[in-house]
Amino acid sequence: MRDHSKRRTRLRGARLLAIALAFGLIAAACGSDDDEDAAATTAAAAPATTAAAPATTEGADSLEGTKVTVFGPESSDEEAGALRDALDHFAAQTGIEITYTGARDAADQINAQAAGGNPPDIFIFPQPGKLADFARDGHLVALPADVIAAMNEHWTPAWTAFGDVDGTQYGIPNKSDLKSLVWYKPALFESKGYSVPGTWDELKALSAEMIANGDTPFCIGIESGPATGWTFTDWVEDLMLRFHTPEDYDAWVAGELAFSSDEVSGVFTEVLDLWNTPGMVFAAGGSIAATPFGDNGQPLVDNDCMMHRQASFYAAFIPEGTVFADGSADAVDTFYFPSVRGDQPVLGAGTLVGAFRDAPEVWEVMKYFGSSEYAEVRQRAQTERKGGGLSGFLSAATNQDPSVYQPLEQSFLSILQNADVVRFDGSDLMPAEVGAGTFWTEGTAVVNGDKTVAEATAAIDDSWPQ
Repeated sequence: MRDHSKRRTRLRGARLLAIALAFGLIAAACGSDDDEDAAATTAAAAPATTAAAPATTEGADSLEGTKVTVFGPESSDEEAGALRDALDHFAAQTGIEITYTGARDAADQINAQAAGGNPPDIFIFPQPGKLADFARDGHLVALPADVIAAMNEHWTPAWTAFGDVDGTQYGIPNKSDLKSLVWYKPALFESKGYSVPGTWDELKALSAEMIANGDTPFCIGIESGPATGWTFTDWVEDLMLRFHTPEDYDAWVAGELAFSSDEVSGVFTEVLDLWNTPGMVFAAGGSIAATPFGDNGQPLVDNDCMMHRQASFYAAFIPEGTVFADGSADAVDTFYFPSVRGDQPVLGAGTLVGAFRDAPEVWEVMKYFGSSEYAEVRQRAQTERKGGGLSGFLSAATNQDPSVYQPLEQSFLSILQNADVVRFDGSDLMPAEVGAGTFWTEGTAVVNGDKTVAEATAAIDDSWPQ
């Protein structure tokens, strides 16, 4: 038996976060990984590329010529480019020289940077669990009161909660994702007589019907460099919310429900049984583990598969020029990843920024990252870079102009608002060595057939910090 006494505080925090998230997403006005090489961009008082209301920045005149470095996982032309555009906008207003470096393996690189004493001023954390680890190790600077106040003007407690570490605020949310989605082509479904499934059993029955008709139900790939396996963990998390209670999910995230338990190992088996069904999966890379997660958009558009379960951000990986939800023959749309028990649970996620340096210019950039202005400027820029289609960016920051989002993006809110249960991505809340470590690697091992579910889940349990 593992010693769970040290994890009760984490469990209580996870439950409070879950409750807050369920209400906060409804109240929010709107609500990644990418697969490119590293990219660096600098914003040095450049002309604003996108029109927006002026920022309110105390002491901005005194920040002329100061420098702030930002590092994060977004590195594609669309995502890193739009992030740069948003920082350009702020640099033009404040005179701060802001350098952004994006790398696919940023979550690994930051470990060495912090250990070596040369971290960036600001890091964009893809997992709250990793932010918590850095905070507890003394690497991050707690947010000053005025920064917290600025953050609270734009975010509900649902989202600020996952930047709180043991009662102290270290992180500011800057991006939101809705994960419980399946991408598909409605006209193609209609032409083949397929109906959108409302339950997990209906989804499995539909998949069997597709295979019998010579169609491949799903495009799936879990390769993502050092983060390979996270796509598998998303399936597990979504199905944990569907097969079991919210309380079971919370206990699992907190380490009180073992991976080797019947509940969790049973969900592992459910996912693998589906994926391993002959004819079920199109994997462009030859196998699920060898197929980059970002390479599933093109085969979906090309009708190599009928469905792709992936988060709202995946719009950024669907080929440029694709039309969305306009009723045309090739339009791509989404449906809700169906339930098991008749309820409507939703899995969400996001990124947040944390500061390694205490300086006025750093805090002003942190405030901006957490503002509705940043969300609007970035959304406009990313939409433009995507050629006017879905941007792949979504933010739950309040006070945004919803018109900056496409109708389909706005519809993602409807799923959130109708959810019976909302939980944050479990692996992102777990300790980094588990959620961004063994859960990924052992999950990849079972997908490859290198380990049994029992072997993999036992290894994950053994890796949980005592």
